[in-house]
Amino acid sequence: MSDPSSSQTSAADRSAKTRQLLGMKGAAPGETDLWKIRLQLMKPITWIPLIWGVVCGAASSGHYRWTLEYVLIAAACMLLSGPLMAGYTQTLNDFYDRDLDAINEPYRPIPSGAISIPQVVTQILVLLAGGIALAYGLDRWAGHEFPIVTALTIGGAFVSYIYSAPPLKLKKNGWLGNYALGASYIALPWWAGHALFGELTSSIVILTLFYSLAGLGIAIVNDFKSVEGDRQLGLNSLPVMFGVGTAAWICVLMIDVFQAGVALYLFSIQQNLYGVILLLLVIPQITFQDMYFLRNPLENDVKYQASAQPFLVLGMLVVGLALGHAV
Repeated sequence: MSDPSSSQTSAADRSAKTRQLLGMKGAAPGETDLWKIRLQLMKPITWIPLIWGVVCGAASSGHYRWTLEYVLIAAACMLLSGPLMAGYTQTLNDFYDRDLDAINEPYRPIPSGAISIPQVVTQILVLLAGGIALAYGLDRWAGHEFPIVTALTIGGAFVSYIYSAPPLKLKKNGWLGNYALGASYIALPWWAGHALFGELTSSIVILTLFYSLAGLGIAIVNDFKSVEGDRQLGLNSLPVMFGVGTAAWICVLMIDVFQAGVALYLFSIQQNLYGVILLLLVIPQITFQDMYFLRNPLENDVKYQASAQPFLVLGMLVVGLALGHAV
C-alpha cells in the first residue's frame, strides 16, 4: 500500500514548484534550472491582467475583426504587454527589492543566490529591448504617423523604473505607488490594444485612468504579503500606514466604488445593458470580500484574489464591449 503521507508530501512539493514557476507566494526553494529561474523572475501569474487589458482595448476600439491577421497582431500585442513588458517590470522590481525579499521571501531567485546579478541585469535589458522592437513593429503594421505603441512601451518602462528604483521608488508611497501599478496593469495595455485597431481618444484615456483606481485597490492587496518587511525597511504601504484592518477596507472600497462609477458612465452614454451587467458583477466581489479578505487579509489574500478578481476582469471586458458598441 502507498503511504498517504508520502502522496500528500509529493502533491505539496508539486504545488510549491508550480507556485515558484509562476512567481507566486509560497514557492519552494532550491530550483537550479536557469531558464525556470528566469521565468520565475518574470512572474507569469502577473501577465494575465495585462494580456486581458489588450483584449479589452481591442474590444473598445470598435474596429477589431476576427481575421487571422488581426488575431496574430492581437497576440503580438499580448506578448508585448505580458511576457516582455510585465516580465521586464517584475524582473526589475525583484532586482531592486532584493533586500526586502531577503526578509519576506528569501527563497526568491536573487536573495537565494540562484541567479547572479549580471544575469538579472541582462534579462532586464533583453526584455526591454525586445518589447520596444516589437512595439515599433506593431506601429508600422498599424500605419501610425506617431509611434504611439512604442511611446506607450517606453513610457510604461519608465514608470516601472521609477516605481522600483531609487531615488523616486514610487512604491515607498502607498497611494502613488499603487496607483502607478494599477494604471500600468489596466490603462497601458488597454491603450495599446485600442490604438492598434482604432483611434485612442482622450475619453478612452480618462475613463481607463479612472478605472485604474479600481486597479489601485487590487494593487493594495499585494501589499499584505510583505507588511513586516515593508515596516522594517520603511516602505509606506497602506497596511503599514493605516493598519491591516483599515487598509483592507480602503482596498475593497476602491475596487467597488470606482467600478460602480464606471457603470454610471455606461448609463450616461446609453449603454444600459452593459452598465447593469457591470453592476451585477460587483455583487460576487462584495460577497468574497466579506467571506475572505475583510475577515483575514493576511491569510486570505491569495484566496480572495482567486475568487473575486475574475469578476473584476470580466467587468473590464464588459466596459470594453460597451465602448466599442458606442463607437
